[in-house]
Amino acid sequence: MGSVPGTAARAVGSFYALSLDALIGLFRGPFQWREFLTQFWFIARVSLLPTVLMSIPFTVLVVFTLNSLLLEIGAGDLSGAGAGLGAVTQIGPLVTVLVVAGAGATAIAADLGSRTIRDEIAALEVLGIDPAARLVLPRALASTAVAVTLNGAVCAIGLAGGFLFSVTFQGIDPGAYASGVTLLVGPGELVLSETKAAVFGLLAGLIACHRGLSVTGGPKSVGEAVNETVVFSFVALFLANMLLTAIGIAVMGR
Repeated sequence: MGSVPGTAARAVGSFYALSLDALIGLFRGPFQWREFLTQFWFIARVSLLPTVLMSIPFTVLVVFTLNSLLLEIGAGDLSGAGAGLGAVTQIGPLVTVLVVAGAGATAIAADLGSRTIRDEIAALEVLGIDPAARLVLPRALASTAVAVTLNGAVCAIGLAGGFLFSVTFQGIDPGAYASGVTLLVGPGELVLSETKAAVFGLLAGLIACHRGLSVTGGPKSVGEAVNETVVFSFVALFLANMLLTAIGIAVMGR
């Protein structure tokens, strides 16, 4: 049992070391633009459909619950304000967390894990190529860019879906819904939402790269690394969400 804390500490230390090496590679150059664009398209392709499919039920659930409460107290005209705040500050980043960690990050971990057990990473190091700059940095930045893009898409789907559901099924006035969206949502909330998405994407990408490069053994270890990527990403991203939400509330005075 005494070795467990030491193993965890070494894993955390190696994660920070890999992240620092990737950051240094950003300034050392040259940046791998081709790899970045390839990974951006790859992550976006595996994440787009799950994003659309998950954003709709999340939106319906939140809007239905909120509107039911508002209608009970005679404040149905505020439906747009609540839906806008929920979609931009919570639903968008939350769906981004689930999709980036569950689809994008696992694909990265599986790819790098497969390369590791085939000794491709060791071959790069023998040739004097830094894996952190060559492989980790483009993937982490691509994951960040995809997360920011997906967050914008989820927010748009959330607002549009909330409007259709509220007006069609709960009898909310369309004009009141539309005018209420900007009541609680402004540039500050949009910046907070995109900042969350960027941090989520970066963390998920770095965790996936670390777990993929830490694989030892055969194909079974690759599957274990993928499972660990999901768990570690969810934990890290939800903690980051709580921290960034608290900071945003303190900064914006809400």
